[in-house]
Amino acid sequence: PEVVRALEELGHEVAVIDPDATPTSLHELAVRADLYVLKGGSEAALSLAGALDRLGALVVNPYAVAAACRDKVVQTTVLAAAGVPVPQSWLTTDPRELADELPLGPVIVKDPRGSRGRGLHVVHAPAQLEPLERERPWLAMRYHQPEGPDLKLYRIGDDVFGVHRPFPARTLEEKQGAPAHVDDATREIVLRCGDAFGIEVYGVDIIRSQGRSWVVDMSSFPGFKGVPDAGTLIARHVSRRLSQGPSRVLLAASAGVQT
Repeated sequence: PEVVRALEELGHEVAVIDPDATPTSLHELAVRADLYVLKGGSEAALSLAGALDRLGALVVNPYAVAAACRDKVVQTTVLAAAGVPVPQSWLTTDPRELADELPLGPVIVKDPRGSRGRGLHVVHAPAQLEPLERERPWLAMRYHQPEGPDLKLYRIGDDVFGVHRPFPARTLEEKQGAPAHVDDATREIVLRCGDAFGIEVYGVDIIRSQGRSWVVDMSSFPGFKGVPDAGTLIARHVSRRLSQGPSRVLLAASAGVQT
């Protein structure tokens, strides 16, 4: 990956750990790097990051933050408490109970741990709630019809980048998206999201509807597709953290970085 090459060019020794590809001996697991970067999005990578965190590893972003962002219920609650504009939201284990909210407008029902559009249901009528599984958690949000393509925002340190991308993005060209202007108001929303979790490398999904911006998702370490020189920028940011000594600021688990 580009970030690995960039870190090596900055003089760091880089080892890649992929718990989805090969078994990891938990009895032999030990902290063998100055910093671990959680770049993988799998449950195995997150679990490994948690184990390393408990062993005292410096993880970027911190395991607790990565786990909170992975759970959309926790994520939404933290962002709302920080004053981020997120749609009105509910946690439910019986989607039928949301029927009373439908006269005020449609809702979108999500798997709290879903990603890439999986497990999304836009609901306009009570009958659409009936097929949804019960006795399991769902996150429901007031649905605001997006105007135009999705707006992906990425922060790396003090820089914020915008990318317009269709949903769902199927081709490589669509996934790369097109550069989007980031105005001051949008930048402030993105920075507030990071401040809520205490991180500086992440992604935020924003939709615009009827003149308002709504944050509908956040990722503690997205793919940064469409961001020019993203790997180099991330590597420089990580390298600065290493030069500052052991301060728990960033991530954990698919790439270990040794100085």
